[in-house]
Amino acid sequence: MHCRTATWFLQNSDLRETPLTPHQAVRLTPRMLIAQVQDLVRTHYVFPDVAQDVADALDELTVDAVDEPAFAEAATTVLQSVNGDRHLRVRHYPEGVPPEQDEEEVRAYFAALAREHGPAISEVRRLEGNVGLLTIGPLILPPEYVRPGASAAFTLLQGVRRLVVDLRGCVGGVPESVALLVSHLLGDEPTHLLDLVHRDGTVEPSFTTPDVAPRLPDVPVVVLTSSRTFSGGEELAYDLQALGRAVVVGETTVGGAHPREAFDLTAHLQLHVPIARSVHAVTGTNWEGVGVVPDHPCPAEQAVEVALAL
Repeated sequence: MHCRTATWFLQNSDLRETPLTPHQAVRLTPRMLIAQVQDLVRTHYVFPDVAQDVADALDELTVDAVDEPAFAEAATTVLQSVNGDRHLRVRHYPEGVPPEQDEEEVRAYFAALAREHGPAISEVRRLEGNVGLLTIGPLILPPEYVRPGASAAFTLLQGVRRLVVDLRGCVGGVPESVALLVSHLLGDEPTHLLDLVHRDGTVEPSFTTPDVAPRLPDVPVVVLTSSRTFSGGEELAYDLQALGRAVVVGETTVGGAHPREAFDLTAHLQLHVPIARSVHAVTGTNWEGVGVVPDHPCPAEQAVEVALAL
């Protein structure tokens, strides 16, 4: 379903272990779960030296494996204690881990997300003074869901004097779709956005999408951020800021720049392991641990007012 092996929040993967049944999960001891997490981190985490330190830190973890929500919380605390990587975590899904093997189930899952939250575009309108407002989030889904909505949104925004892109509630997304959204705000020529550098040195470049329409390459853009803006939402803000295409108004974002893979631990627990680091084509670095720093800092709730006053 996706071309890349990495994502900011969800991804199909042929690296995944076979999911455990609920009956199998009950038989797991805390030590068995911890050992499984340690092995996956050592094998897949983008920084091998840090991976060993993280695995060693997990030796001190004591928690009841039957209480899966408590395990997820405690394990995440330890996983992030070494270098603060917010994408390295264990998540508990009360209704079961997201499907990622069966293509039809995956499509149904994303379709349900799109119905519930929208594919990425949650609001489009014109403010006084012919200023466009485009709200993106909470999730930026794969391109097949984002493309039609983005095309419709930018069609409605043609002719605006300025554009405000609101990412304050955007907490994740797919890199290909981030590139697609950036493409609507640049010209026809392909633009190199960033490289995903994997543990083994393999590099996956990300470029703007050549076949999007309409484009608004000359409309001034202001991006709004909050302390909740994370992951794929951060990449969108970082790309536009680094390219000089937008100024950022609001709060410094969370600081998660490492795309990750998902591994099932039980029927309700999933381990997220960053498998690559982002190297932006303009800055040579990324927003990991530092967030996207606004050009005009202000409380998130005041960001629209500040943006309109610029």
